[in-house]
Amino acid sequence: MADRLAADPAGIARAADLLRSGELVAFPTDTVYGIGCRAGDATALARIFAAKRRDPEKAVAWLVASRDEVTASAFRLDDRALELAGQFWPGGLTLVLAAIDGPATQAFRVPAHDVALAVLAAAGPLAVSSANRSGEPETLDADDVAIAFADAEEPSAILDGGRVPGGVASSVLDLARPAARLLREGAVSRAEIEQVIGPID
Repeated sequence: MADRLAADPAGIARAADLLRSGELVAFPTDTVYGIGCRAGDATALARIFAAKRRDPEKAVAWLVASRDEVTASAFRLDDRALELAGQFWPGGLTLVLAAIDGPATQAFRVPAHDVALAVLAAAGPLAVSSANRSGEPETLDADDVAIAFADAEEPSAILDGGRVPGGVASSVLDLARPAARLLREGAVSRAEIEQVIGPID
């Protein structure tokens, strides 16, 4: 059974310790509960895919506490990304960025939720997917998460930050190539994005 942690400084510190040691932790975000692991930890990420019964070929976004963490990574924040991050982070816009060297890409978002931001500030960037089985209902509180993974590999801990609102998923904008392309229109509209960086595909 997953440990239930209070969303207080002690619980957040414990969650961060678990994440840094390669464990999986579920925590609230600005839409649904997510299940996360340390960014770049391929073994832990494979456990997330197995627990969710999700296709491992599907990409997983990294949640970060601020755009400074993206700047410190191996991915490029160009002028468009900086302008959009300044306008919509924290919030419902996911940016797909190109690697500084090589063909890799990675999606990044800063969530607008105090508990999630505290976990990210303590643990560093996290690879995060929704804390539910693929194709099954989203989880909106800690009890939902415990039920969702009752017959599967559970996260090591669930950080109980109360009920979250659900709602519209983030918009996903691909900035990894010269022409920006909207992969999913969600919480931030095409018109709002175009007001910042001009026309997009």
